[in-house]
Amino acid sequence: MKTIWLDTVDSTNSEALRRLPELESGTVIAAREQTAGRGQRGNTWFTEPGQNLTFSIVLKDLGLLAVEAHLLNYLASVAVAEFLDGHGINSSIKWPNDIYVGRSKICGILVENSLAGAEVAASVIGIGININQKVFPQLSNATSLYRCTGKEYNLEACLEDFLKVFSDNLSSTGVLVEKYSSRMFQKGVSAKYHDLLTDQEYNGIIRNVEPDGRLHIYDKDNGQDRYYRFKEVSYIL
Repeated sequence: MKTIWLDTVDSTNSEALRRLPELESGTVIAAREQTAGRGQRGNTWFTEPGQNLTFSIVLKDLGLLAVEAHLLNYLASVAVAEFLDGHGINSSIKWPNDIYVGRSKICGILVENSLAGAEVAASVIGIGININQKVFPQLSNATSLYRCTGKEYNLEACLEDFLKVFSDNLSSTGVLVEKYSSRMFQKGVSAKYHDLLTDQEYNGIIRNVEPDGRLHIYDKDNGQDRYYRFKEVSYIL
């Protein structure tokens, strides 16, 4: 993979999308500072300049159907979790693609796809991994590699390590669903959830992810199974 390092950019995803026509598949845009990083649900991704990994991976012509686009979330999430494994950190994936260590968030992912008919023509996978940041004044539940291990890391070396793990998973997509499912945050544990479609809170147990990417939660209060797409349910932590 070819990596382009930038000192400052508004958002690596935005920069990748601006350059998308000219970028080859496998190009990585990484920034030492993001001034307007973006996260899921329109949120802002805060990161201390020069302390963390903020980068976007461009993929093209994957032969992936639009209805299979959730596999790109699985790919990025599993790769981050396995990268953290390499540093002795046990993590879990909060559906659809936040990475947690215990109950603290260490990574956020934003996947933006361009479609051509029924297929994904190109994908920009934005990833922010907290590496050396020590304090998070704007985020009460954030953590970093440093906070987990007490060590400081070279960002370029960390990115190289991650991209190797990512490439390995890209070439073995057949086991992504199994890998993703085995690492799901709160899977099999009774917890509270908020159904955003009905505005109801209930006690539920995450069972799995469905083949179409929906989250399967068993509603303990009503004895029924519920299935959700993105932005249809939230965790009450």
